[in-house]
Amino acid sequence: MSANLLLGLVIGYFVILLFVAWITGRKSNNESFFIGNRNSNWMLVAFGMIGTSLSGVTFVSVPGAVGKEGFAYFQIALGYIIGYVTIAFVLLPLYYRLNVTSIYNYLQQRLGFTSYKTGASFFVLSRTLGATARLYLVVNILQELMEKAFGDSMRIPFWLTTAIILLMILLYTFEGGVKTIVYTDTLQTTCMLAGLVICTFYILNTLGLDLGGGIRAMSDKGYTRIFFTDPNSKLFFLKQILAGAFITITMTGMDQEMMQKNISVRRLRDSQKNMLTFSLILTGVLLLFLFLGGLLHLYAESSGVAATGDKLFPAVALEHMPPVIGIVFIIALISALFPSADGAITALTSSFCIDILGIKRRADWDERKQKRVRQTVHLVFAAVFLLCVMLFKWISNPSMIGVILKVAAYTYGPLLGLFTFGLVTRRLVQDGLVPYVCIAAPVLCYLIDHFQAELLGGFQIGPELLILNGVLVFVGLLLISKPAPVGRELTAASENAL
Repeated sequence: MSANLLLGLVIGYFVILLFVAWITGRKSNNESFFIGNRNSNWMLVAFGMIGTSLSGVTFVSVPGAVGKEGFAYFQIALGYIIGYVTIAFVLLPLYYRLNVTSIYNYLQQRLGFTSYKTGASFFVLSRTLGATARLYLVVNILQELMEKAFGDSMRIPFWLTTAIILLMILLYTFEGGVKTIVYTDTLQTTCMLAGLVICTFYILNTLGLDLGGGIRAMSDKGYTRIFFTDPNSKLFFLKQILAGAFITITMTGMDQEMMQKNISVRRLRDSQKNMLTFSLILTGVLLLFLFLGGLLHLYAESSGVAATGDKLFPAVALEHMPPVIGIVFIIALISALFPSADGAITALTSSFCIDILGIKRRADWDERKQKRVRQTVHLVFAAVFLLCVMLFKWISNPSMIGVILKVAAYTYGPLLGLFTFGLVTRRLVQDGLVPYVCIAAPVLCYLIDHFQAELLGGFQIGPELLILNGVLVFVGLLLISKPAPVGRELTAASENAL
């Protein structure tokens, strides 16, 4: 692909995003940035969330893993459905009843101010690491493409490529925030899914297969295996389904980025329809990604492509297919990049401003002062993203989806424990001790994970490490809690939440 064409695609795509941001961001205020004035269309939110949930990691890592694990990832996807139903009928009613801007306000009302700060801090840590890991993967692919396109004529440092992309994201999210992202995510999800479908049918046609023939060819190679029945394996189906359910509950239902889009919908009923519709569409899309992964491995074997894992899809699309398919791939890849980063920076800005700085609690800060603080925080998080992407560049891993799930297990576990304790018990915690419990649990999980061969023999811990982390936090909270005194009522908000 020529350098001019590559630059033209990126610049043209960005201009479209800026135009959408200009249309949607006019007359925006802080409420527009944080929760879209609670006036988002539920169908647009449902469709746009697909792009946010999938990201560039899913786009290249899920197909790339089919060669080793078959369709095992679909076990996790089945768990996702359970998780989304739980969010729709347990967590969303809670958030709407409390009328929160940040979902971590629930922790303050139920457990205490320190618990609230702890939960918000773990979200900031987790979303920062997870989003930058996703961003690194896609930027790294784009960097390699530019190096091939420009050759020795122009060497662009990796950090500069990352900084330019982050600047692009800042420009179209700076004013509108969630109000803008609802529309840009819809556009980007459309482009990403179109690229997925086009690439799938092109490979089928090239291999001379129809859908049924493709499935049979994959089955002969063992790629279509979904369920793994060895209890000791990290791919054991019960582990994977449970892990998928809890990953969804925590990484969507207890995640400010995902929930601020849902609570930007005017009515609870529409938000629930959004969640259920989104879950069904996402399941089908993930199955298509796995199907594409099988086709990519068949194509690689027939064409002598040596690339594997995360590098397989880019290598096949850009080096072994016509230029027009390469263009489709680039557009789809960019479309996968932006939703996973723009929403994260916006959500982190929202959570830090509301939960950590407490701008809603500061009566002496008017709308203009709050806007200045919010924009400053937005810029700071862009700088933090740049530093974290460079860190992932330094510790490059062959499969970033594994890294992301591991990060989620350690950092979302405390959120799972905190929310579960608040929802299923009426006990009062010693609020000042909560941070120690939430730090100790991930440390114990790390030790168990690191020494699992010595401790557990042949049993392998996989994504269910997240559940173990949440259980440890829950037990720790029990140990530092006591029953509510007789005759003492919980706050009205907490009573409604229970």
